[in-house]
Parts: sequence; C-alpha cells; structure tokens
Amino acid sequence: MTPSFLILAAAAGCICLAVGATLWMLAQSRRTDERVRALQAELTLARARTEAAQASAEAFDSALVAVEDGRAVLASGAESLAACAALFGLEASDPQGVINALMRADPDHARRLRALFERGEPCAFEARGTRGVVSVEGRAAGALAWLRLTALEAGDSGLPTAARFAAFLDARAEPAWIAGADGGVLWANKAWLTAVEADDCADAIARGLSLDRSTDSLASEAANLGQRREATKWLAIGGRRRAFKIVAEPLEGGGVGVIAQDQTEVEKTRETLQRHVQAHDETLNHIAEAVAIFGQDRRLSFHNAAFAELWDLEPAWLAERPTHGEVLDRLRQRQRLPATADYAAWKASELARYEALKPQADDPWSLPNGRTLRVVHQPHPMGGLLLLFSDITDELKLKAEYRGLVNVQQATLDKLSDAVAVFGADGRLRLHNEAFVGFWKAAPADFAGVVHFERVVELAAPRLHDQTFWLELKGRIADPDPQARAPASGELRTSDDRIASWLSRPLPDGATLIAFADITEKRRMESALADRSAALNEAERLKREFVGNVSYELRTPLTTIIGYSELLERAGESLSERARGHVASVRTAATQLARSIDDVLDMAAIDAGELALDIGDIKVEELLAGAAQRRAHDSEASQISIVTEGGEAVGLIRGDAQRLGQILDHLVENGLRQTPPGGTVTISAVRAAGEVRLQVSDTGRGIPFHVQAHIFDRFVGRERGGPGLGLALVKALVELHGGWVDLESEPGAGAVFTCHLPETAQLGAAQQELGL
Repeated sequence: MTPSFLILAAAAGCICLAVGATLWMLAQSRRTDERVRALQAELTLARARTEAAQASAEAFDSALVAVEDGRAVLASGAESLAACAALFGLEASDPQGVINALMRADPDHARRLRALFERGEPCAFEARGTRGVVSVEGRAAGALAWLRLTALEAGDSGLPTAARFAAFLDARAEPAWIAGADGGVLWANKAWLTAVEADDCADAIARGLSLDRSTDSLASEAANLGQRREATKWLAIGGRRRAFKIVAEPLEGGGVGVIAQDQTEVEKTRETLQRHVQAHDETLNHIAEAVAIFGQDRRLSFHNAAFAELWDLEPAWLAERPTHGEVLDRLRQRQRLPATADYAAWKASELARYEALKPQADDPWSLPNGRTLRVVHQPHPMGGLLLLFSDITDELKLKAEYRGLVNVQQATLDKLSDAVAVFGADGRLRLHNEAFVGFWKAAPADFAGVVHFERVVELAAPRLHDQTFWLELKGRIADPDPQARAPASGELRTSDDRIASWLSRPLPDGATLIAFADITEKRRMESALADRSAALNEAERLKREFVGNVSYELRTPLTTIIGYSELLERAGESLSERARGHVASVRTAATQLARSIDDVLDMAAIDAGELALDIGDIKVEELLAGAAQRRAHDSEASQISIVTEGGEAVGLIRGDAQRLGQILDHLVENGLRQTPPGGTVTISAVRAAGEVRLQVSDTGRGIPFHVQAHIFDRFVGRERGGPGLGLALVKALVELHGGWVDLESEPGAGAVFTCHLPETAQLGAAQQELGL
C-alpha cells in the first residue's frame, strides 16, 4: 500500500467522522428541544392542576396542610385554617399549632397522627375543641403527609364522615353492605367480606361474590320499587347455618343499604315454640277431656277431637273459628246446655269470664241428657280463655258407690267383736269400729275428728303400758320399708289382767290394719280342753291296754276250747249224735268269739293309727273265689247259694289281700244272715271310672230305711237290727285303702253293699313307706 493511498484514506475517515459528529449533534439538539417543550407543557399542566386543587380546596372550606419531617406547611385554605384554630381557642392560625391542638384533644388522635407521619397510615377522625368540632382526614403521598381540616357547622357537628361511618359499619359483627340497582355489591363491611371470604371490596366486586342470591334479589327489588324490603333468610356462614333478617333500604342519591341482623336464636326459639305448641295440641288431642281455647278476639283458636265429639259439632263449622257466643248459641239451639231460666244473663256471665285475671272455681254443668260435666275456666297465658270439659258422671256415680261401700264397711266392722283400726302412712286414724273404742275403755268422742297414732297411744296407755310395743307398732305403720311393714302378730297382757292378741297387716294403698282381740276366755277354754285332751289320751291308752289284756286273756282259753272241740269231733264215732252236735256248737261259738276278738283288736288298731296294710298285687278272681270258699260250709248249712261274677275281667288290683278278704267275709256273712233258705248271695267285681267296685248283694229281706243310716255304726245292738261290729270294720278297712262303701237296699228286695276302691291303694299315715 502506497503512502499517498494511506493519506487519502485517513482524510476520508476524518471527513466521515466529522459528518457523523455533525449529524449526531443535530439529532441531540432536536431531542433537547422536544424535551424542553414537553417539560414546559408538564409545567403548564402542573400549574393548572395546582391552581385547580387550590381552587377546589378553597371552594370546600377546607384547609390543606402538608407535613414533612415534623414541619407543617399550609398548602391552601388560610381562612378554613383560621376557623379551625378558632374552634380550638387558638389566637394565631399557625398550622403547627393546630396540629398540636389536635394531638392534645385526644390520645387516640395523637396516636393516629403519629402513625400517619411516621408510617404513612391513613386516618380519619373528628376532633372536638372548646368551641366546636374539626373533621380531620390524613393521607400520605411520598415523603409528605397531607391533612385536610374542615370546621364543621353546628348542625353537622354530630354527623360522622364517610370514612368514620364506614369504620362504624366495619365494627358491626353482622354483615352490612351497599348494593346497586342490580343487587351487586358496591361496598361492604368486614363482616360481609369475612362471610364471603374476600380480601376487600375490590376483590369481592371483581370475583362477583355475593352473600346469597336471594339477598341480591331483595336489594334489587328495593332499588327498583324504591321501597323498604325485609325478609328472613337461612344462610350458611362460617360453616354454620344461621338465620338473618335482611333489611334493604333505598338510599338517597342511589344504591340500597342492606343490613343482615342475626335472628338465629329468635328463629330457633320460634321453631321450638312452634314444636311445643304442636306437641301441646297433639297431646290435647289424645286426652279424654274436651278442650277449647278462645283467643283475645273471643274466637275459637283451638279445639281437640274430644270437644267436637262431646258437643257433636261439625268440623267444618269449627274450622271457621266461631266466637264463644256463637258456640253457646248453637249448643243452646240443640238443647245441650244446662237448663236456665235466663239464658241471656247466663251467657253474659260466661262471656264475662274473659275479664277475670285469675283462675276461677270449677263450674258443674248438669246437661239435659243426664250427664254431668265439670267445666274449668282458665285465662290463657297468650290471652283469651281456656275451657276444659270433663265428664264426671261416672265419677259421681263411683263416689256415691264408694261412700256406700265405706258405710257398709263401717257397719260391717262395727258388727265385729274384734277391735279393728286402719292407720294411713301419715299416722292418721282412717277407720275404726266401735269395738276398738270399747277395747281401750275410751269414749267415742275421743276418736272424733283427726286422730293421730300418738293420740291413740295416749288413750290406750292406761290399759297397756309397754312403750316398746307401741314404738314397734308405729314403725309398722309409718316406715316405708317393706320389711318393717311385714305382717306380724302376737299376744300381750293388759293392766286389767286381760289376754289380748294383736295383728298388723299392710294394706295395698299403703295403710296398715291393726286389730286387737280379747282372748282371755279362749285361753281359759284352751287350757281346759288341753286338760281334757290329756285325760282322753290317757283313757284311750288305758282302753288299748285293757283291750289287749282282755283279748290275750280271752284268746288263751278259746284256743284250748277250740283245740279240744276239734279232738272230740275227730273221735266222733265214740260219741253219740247228740254229743257230736254239742261239740260242733261249742267249736262254732268259740270260733265266732275268736273272730269277734280279732275284730275288736283290728278296730282298736285302726283307731290308734297302728294298723298297717301289706300292699301287693291281688288277682280279683282269686279274691272272690276265696271268699266264697271260706263261706261254703255256712251256705250249705243255710241252703243259700254263693255266686261270683266279673273277677276274671277285672284282673289285678293293688291292696292288702288279707284285709280285702276280711271285708268280703264280713259282707258275705251279713248276706247269709239276711237271706232266707233258697236265696242267693252274689260276690262281683267291676272296673269303672278309675276304680274297682267290689259288690256283695243278696236276695234277703232287705234293711229298713231307719236302720240304713246307722248300718256302719259300731256296736249296733241286734235289737236295732244292726249286725254288730263287722260292717263298721268293713267301712274302716275300705277307707284305710283310700276308698268308701255304700249301701243300696229296700225292705223285702235284698241289699247291695259296694266297696269303691282305687286302682292303686292310697296308704294311711301308718304305712307311708309302702306307697308305690
């Protein structure tokens, strides 16, 4: 590259640099001019705004004070500042002096102003001076704090500012807000914002929040109609369902002020009251008494089903809520009211009860149909009159019957020889008879009126001094413990040497019956009877010993006589015919005498309860055949036939074979004795109705009717037509088996003896261990 070329290039670069610098300078100059013009325009605008702000501040009679670093400077409103200073009694209208006066007026004012100056917190309050009130509004802008001071007139001194009123509404615990014509919120207090979970009003408006759409509709309706609207709404706030009374009031200048008043407790109380009223009405509908409630207007406000049924009134007519007088007139037309000579006066007296303030006495109504009603007139707590109709016809009848029963009971007790008294649980003497008064040798007047147990003790103490007994008796009357009131009885001796028995019995109604009886003669009689019983027992013992001894003494020679007579009969060929007849007679008489002795011993054993049965299974057929066989010799001698029937069909019977055979022997012997030659004695047995019947019948001369009543008596003499001891023993042995015996006979037609025996023998006390 040549030097000239380099020089040329350098010159060209310098020229370009100079041209660029010139162009840059021209551009900067143009920008500077534009900036200057813009600043001049902004300065002009600022001057205009300042003048407008100054004018506006002065137009509203307010003083505007700027505060920076604790120094106050008046921005505008010198006259307003002077008015504010005058209200605080300051001679000079110095801004700093006015601010100092504001801070001295109230500690809260000083706190709010310091918060404004130091932290820029806005404030609004009213300061009261010695001569008036100054409205203060504070705002912060950058490093400056601005105060607008306004001297309030006398008529406006009590009205809060908008900010103060907003603070007042914010302090409410219940929602309050201002809504537009469409119901949307324009401003709301803190309670409303908390309920809808919004940060501030701008947030709520931006999100379209609402407390409830129905409240928006209510506010819109109030705005469109220009009228106050109220409604009660149940709203869910804070997770809890609450009742609010919503009041929407159109505001002057537009918008609607809405206030929500918490009515939860009121509504709950109203609902509770309504439920109680419904329950009360339902309860009244289930009671038997007729109930009617007339309101303050004297119209029927409630009646139960029993009321309509009692008076037979139409439900449709009662639903029209007739007046009390109309109800009485209809009942009179149907002849259902008590008969009265002056109905108008009677009706007026009934309606006059609405003026009474206290409950009135019950009024009995005697109706034409014979029923009696008890009518209760009672002022209703909510005004009006409550009527209660009770049918006491049956009650009066029962009372009359009860009084009759009491009179009968009293008359019955008075006829008793025992002294009877009834004491209530309270210790009062409820009932006593005449014998009770006489038992304690008292006068009837002593037991007249209300008599307590202590008074009875005083009257009875001269005859019975034992206080322990009276205390125990008092416990049985007054102590509610069932153990203490348990039945008790005993004996005691009185001071006049009487023996008395007493008893205590609890009654179902809680009362206690006390009875005393004079048993002096009874005890004397019992003592005499005891002595007599002892003597009889001793006589019975002597009788048994005598019978035993005599029987033993008689049996010994009888055994000898019977033995020798049998020997003589065996040696009969060496005896003459006449001698053999004498020997047979001696043996027969000895045998009969032995049987009589056995019967006497058996009867004595039965009387003493010492005869034991040997129970076992017995074939009835063999029992009948044995009885016939044992009397075959006698029947042949008497030319009388013995027939047995039914034994095989009966089968077995439980009993003592020896004693049942003894029964049949006596009955057959009796039949042979009563039957003439050529007759028949029948021994039969039959099973029927859970028993076995053993019968012995004959074709003899029968038994006279006057003898039949004593046929089973002991030791009936032959001169009276009785058979002796045999039939009495038959009756005793049958009864010992648990049965019974009867007789059927007519004179000249024979006799039938029937022994009714149970299929299974019922043992007596002397042989209980043998029961099967």
